[in-house]
Amino acid sequence: MTDLNNRSFDPELRPGAHNAVFVCLKVQPSEKVTLITDHACEEIAASIISELNGSGCTYKSLVLEDLAARPLVDMPREILADMETSQVSIFAVQAQENELRTRMQMCEVVNRKKLRHAHMVNIEKKIMLEGMRADFNRVDDLTLRVMNIVNKAQTIRATTSAGTEIRASLTSAYKWIKTSGIISPEKWGNLPGGETFTSPLEVNGTFVVDGVVGDYLCAKFGDLKKTPLTLQVAANRLIEAHSENKELEREFWDYTHRDQNSDRVGEFAIGTNLACTHVVGNILQDEKIPGVHMAFGDPYGAHTGAQWTSTTHIDVVGRNFNIWADDQQIMSAGQFLI
Repeated sequence: MTDLNNRSFDPELRPGAHNAVFVCLKVQPSEKVTLITDHACEEIAASIISELNGSGCTYKSLVLEDLAARPLVDMPREILADMETSQVSIFAVQAQENELRTRMQMCEVVNRKKLRHAHMVNIEKKIMLEGMRADFNRVDDLTLRVMNIVNKAQTIRATTSAGTEIRASLTSAYKWIKTSGIISPEKWGNLPGGETFTSPLEVNGTFVVDGVVGDYLCAKFGDLKKTPLTLQVAANRLIEAHSENKELEREFWDYTHRDQNSDRVGEFAIGTNLACTHVVGNILQDEKIPGVHMAFGDPYGAHTGAQWTSTTHIDVVGRNFNIWADDQQIMSAGQFLI
């Protein structure tokens, strides 16, 4: 079994790890933490363990490859059982193809037990040195201000110079969720945090993905600035996808047609992490860049209130947005106006 307590790590990882444990998760000495990682993220996990040791809490670290072959078919029972006895969980791994189902199994425990859960899928060193060094209390304040505007709006319109022209119709029946990096029992969050999202009633228009796409496709295709993916959405469904990169076009189309709702816009979000200033080619950080991102597939209905589900969820990120909430412009060329 892998021993992460004796694993060396770059001390430059400490500020981000400290933010995760003490600012974002607010781990208390009386609590128990389940830390899940893999061989690819061992160094980052070791830096987090150093901070957990400093917190005085009880914890258990579990390395996926010690428990099952990758890509996972199911989340190992040892992990799910340990989470049942914890108040906090941290998932710091590199995603592999077709493992989304196993992450959903893990999140079922998180949601049911109301764990404070840090979701750090595809975490890497450059993110620990950038997005994870954000002033998350400031990000939380900005996210709340954005949410207090958009949750009253009936429509959000977003444009970019690359050709995005998208309109999202909203409903008060679906909640806006704040995932600023300050994690509560009510909603687990990605780290680095910095967004507010909802499930839209209906999205129509063109979305030019000149940032990144999500899940394992992100690692494969990276920054899409030179070969953007242009999506046409009508009545909340993906109806066309085009790119000069035909492999990207084909794989994205296949991903969004795995079940009856894989092509449905499940998430409409606004990124708010001011430490994320440029595309790095990693969805975990790039979706937090100030601007709009959407996801096709599961709408996180346990939180938003949407009544449908999907077995898939894939984000798409663009660059340099102009955003209007009803008639109020809240962003110009990627800069907040509020």
